[in-house]
Amino acid sequence: MASSLFTLTRGSGPPLLLIHGLGSSSATWAPLLDRLSAERSVVAVDLPGFGKSAPLDGPVTIATLTDAVEEFIDAQGLAGVDTAGSSMGARMVLELARRGVGGSTVALDPGGFWTPGQLRFFAVTIGASLKLIRKIQPALPRLTKNPVGRTALLAQFSAHPWALPAPLVLAELRGFEAAVSVDEAFDALVHGPLQAGAPVGSTPGKVTIGWGRQDRITLPSQAKLAAQRFPDATVHWFDKCGHFPHWDQPEQAADLILAGTG
Repeated sequence: MASSLFTLTRGSGPPLLLIHGLGSSSATWAPLLDRLSAERSVVAVDLPGFGKSAPLDGPVTIATLTDAVEEFIDAQGLAGVDTAGSSMGARMVLELARRGVGGSTVALDPGGFWTPGQLRFFAVTIGASLKLIRKIQPALPRLTKNPVGRTALLAQFSAHPWALPAPLVLAELRGFEAAVSVDEAFDALVHGPLQAGAPVGSTPGKVTIGWGRQDRITLPSQAKLAAQRFPDATVHWFDKCGHFPHWDQPEQAADLILAGTG
């Protein structure tokens, strides 16, 4: 049941819902939790089939995963909740905003705004990464302890992977193996529709889109289409930052989320 998604909760204050990306879990938000929870009641979910949440009974698509989050919001009495998401989760919080669900929205490097060529690049490179990560699971503890290993594993994802905490990287890469819905979600990203937009004045709150200037997954040029599809959105650029602002620039990312949902 979507209403029973695993949640990581911390802090007090107005609720803030966090949604992770492909292959990830609520643990990905660890670098931001202290800062966010000082002002907000943080609810970080594991999406169905990721982390500790059971998979959906039916097909896994961006729409059905978003349906599950919408059901969770209703079941938990979180109507009007502010949302923030990363990557696939960023696309989902934009979809919630498009549907009129929730409050203010912060989307960090969302998918769904690529050109056909960029989508092929995403499919090939991330598909290869998924296969590699599964193949080298036994070696991950050793590889992630080493800055050279972290760089080799996450060069496409981070602007400075050597500097990332080893436990954070290990947990993230373990998640790709453990997430039973990762292949279906990846297929949905590759073969499903682009993200639909929201007309001016139609979203329930502010919309902020953050993008890393060194993002090699959802390329920075895609921000132009995202801004066209969500004309009410403010676009914020993170310098020295790859696909995960909450990893590469955690203080800035936390500040953006708090400002964008405050």
